[in-house]
Parts: sequence; structure tokens; C-alpha cells
Amino acid sequence: MRRLILLACLVLFTSIQLPSLDGGERPNILYINADDLGIQDVSYNSNRYRTPNIDRLASEGMTFTQAYAPAANCAPSRSCCMTGQNTPRHGVYTVGNSDRGKSSQRKLIPIKNSVHIPQNQETIAEILQANGYKTIHLGKWHITRNPIEKGFDVNIGGNDSGSPTGGYFSPFKKGSMKSYNNQYPAGTHRVDIFADQAVKFLRKHRDDPFFMYMSYYSVHTGIEPVPEFVGKYKGKGVDAAYASMIEKMDQGIGKILSELDSLGLKDNTFVVFSSDNGGVQIISSQSPFRAGKGSYFEGGVRVPVVVRWPGKVEPGSINETPVTGLDFFPTFLDVAGIDSSEQKILDGQSLVPLLTGKGQFAERKLYWHFPIYLQGYGNIKKPEEGPHDSDFRTRPGSVVRDGKWKLHEYFEDGRLELYDLEADIGEQYNLVESHPEITSRIHADLKQWRKSMNAPVPTKLNPDYQPQ
Repeated sequence: MRRLILLACLVLFTSIQLPSLDGGERPNILYINADDLGIQDVSYNSNRYRTPNIDRLASEGMTFTQAYAPAANCAPSRSCCMTGQNTPRHGVYTVGNSDRGKSSQRKLIPIKNSVHIPQNQETIAEILQANGYKTIHLGKWHITRNPIEKGFDVNIGGNDSGSPTGGYFSPFKKGSMKSYNNQYPAGTHRVDIFADQAVKFLRKHRDDPFFMYMSYYSVHTGIEPVPEFVGKYKGKGVDAAYASMIEKMDQGIGKILSELDSLGLKDNTFVVFSSDNGGVQIISSQSPFRAGKGSYFEGGVRVPVVVRWPGKVEPGSINETPVTGLDFFPTFLDVAGIDSSEQKILDGQSLVPLLTGKGQFAERKLYWHFPIYLQGYGNIKKPEEGPHDSDFRTRPGSVVRDGKWKLHEYFEDGRLELYDLEADIGEQYNLVESHPEITSRIHADLKQWRKSMNAPVPTKLNPDYQPQ
């Protein structure tokens, strides 16, 4: 009975379909999501790495310079993007358990984490599928056991694993890619398998509207050098293996883009490129942004975002509006002509007004909530560029960005930190004491947001805590 009720709700939600924005053929949607790729890990922002195909998207579309992941690590960020809802609504705050790190250094008992999104949480794929889109998932899924159960017709390599189980190269000894060992020669990279399978799907469904979620495992650890690229980065002051993985992923993106060109699908395909969170600081510095993956300083949540939409988006355009991965869900619905206004709570808003210059994009604040612990990577070479301590990348707290202001609240001791991102992008100078009225106003708003979201805040003390 419960399954029938959920199905009925989904049908109701997806029954309202509008024409595409230009009244013509419904656009295809290609959503490319990199793993752990920082804002400084693309060559349109940095000369350390080579990403010509991502750069091509930037030259042909719009680059968002102040784009944010909805969370600072994989599973919660991906859960937010797929459901269009912030972490308190689905309960996925981290990967695995919430009490990570040294127990003796955790003052509070953290909120319990959900490793999967709830079964009744519709994904963007379910809604597009119900509205006639052919759907394919390739790569990392991480938010349920199988993407097929959440709106995908085809699944290539996705399960609830957060890392590339079995490695990046075939033959894969275990994991979801093992079934491809007999289809590809030894030494074939995951990226090449995904590109090959994507091309097959595009050729099969060239006459159908499609939603392709190209969700790379790259560049998640473990780091494995790619022989065809690693040599050029040796002696260049970067992790050569990591750099080769970035270029390999970019090559895979290029193969998919080339196939869109060959099939005549480029002009009717809406493309988003992004990353699920910031880069891993001990592998790739995100300076001048502070810290990296797992931290709610800018280096952990600011990510590259590029959108290409031929005929709608001005090529080579730059947009400085703060946006978030939560905006992708309503954007995809808008592009596909699907009305969701009365059927589902969405915590983002459509980017179409920013992309096209038509319509209004409402000013808003951006929020993050992380009521748990995430262990650190150890000592950082430049402590001022890292998290507060080496034990944890972040401790329980909430964060809000309000215009140029960014406020961090930590639940262990109630500490507040206020930063002016226009003057201090590295978040080095806490302005709480010099700006008490601004701090009070933004803090009150953050608390009201938590109340409206029914966001849990840990308060119970950890009996194993040993203050240093």
C-alpha cells in the first residue's frame, strides 16, 4: 500500500508538464559531476593543471565564479543535488558514521547520520523519467544502493560506494565495475569505459530527450597515475599522478562533447559541469581559499560550475552571483518545462534567469548544516590555510553566507566567526568583535533558518571527551 501511495504522489508531481522554454523540442540535459575537484583544479582558474574540454565549456557557456557545493563532502552534496533539498531534509550529513575522529577530542555526541536518502525522496531523475526523458547514470552514485531504483533506465558502475572500489583500471577485482572486465582490455581506465558507454547511449537515443548524469569517481582517492599524462607533470610542483587523473577525466568529457557534436545534438543539449565539493587540501592546495574537502571554509565548498546552453547563454560569459548545487534541480525542471511549484519543496532556485538574462533571480542567503564530526588529514604545512585543528576538518556547526558576509557557528562552545569575503577571501580575520550588530543579525537569521528546517543540533556531552 505504501508503495502505491508513493507512486501516486510521484505521478501527481510529474503530471504537470509545460512546453520547453522556447516552445520547441525539449532540451537534452547532460549533468557532469566531478568528485573532489577543487575550484583551483581546472585550467581556466589555474595553470597547474590542463583541462581543455572543461575550458571549452567555459568559452562556450557561462562560468559561475562564486558557486558552492551544498555540503563539503561527497554523499551529502550529491544527496542535495539529486533531491533539490538541503541536508536537514534528507539527513545525509556525511559518509558513513557521524562520530568520526578521536573520541577523546569530540566534546559532543553528534547527530546520527543517514547513509542513504529516504526512499520517498524523489530525485531529479525520477521526475524527468516520468516526463518522458531517457535517463542514464554513469559513475559514482553513493546515495542509495542502486540508481535504477531512483529514476535511471541505465546504470553504468554506480552503487553506494563512495570510492572507486577495485581501482581505476581494469581488470577490476571487485565492485560495480567488475562486470565490465570481459568487455574491455586490461588497463582500460574507468573514464574510457564511461565515455564508451555514454557514446552508445547517445547514439541509441539521439531522437529522444535524455538526461545523462556523468558522475565521475575522478579525482577521488586512491590516486593512480595515468601513464599517458603523468610524465608531463613531473617536476612541475604538483602531484603528477593527481594532475594526470584530472586530465584523464577531462579527456573523457571531451569524448562525450565530441559525440554530441557528431550527432548534431550540441545545440539542443543543456550542459552543467560541477564538482561535489572542494579539493583535498593535502593533495591540491585551494589557496587563496582556506582549507579543502570536509571543511566549510571556502576551499571546502567553493567549486567550479560551468553551464553551456547554445543560443540561450552568451559564450564566454562570467557570473559572480553566489549559486549552489541545490539550484541544479529547479534549473533542470525549468529547462525541461516541468512545473514543480506546488508539488515539492525545493531549497534552490532556477538559474535560468541568470543564464538567459530574462526574468528575476531572487536575492537569498546560502546555508550549510553539519551537526557531526569529520576527522582531519593531519598537520597542514601552512596551518593558517587549513581547518582550526589537525584532528578535524570540521566540528559540528552551521554556516550562512549573506551577501559579502559569511558566518560560522560552532556548537561545541557557541563560537562565532564572521568574515568579509570581499576583503578576506581566505577567511583569516574574524570580525565578530568589530561588527557586533551584523553578527547578531546574521546569527539570528541562521537560528531561524535551522528552526524552519527542523535542523537537529547536538547538545549531549560525550563522556569520553578529554579536553586538551
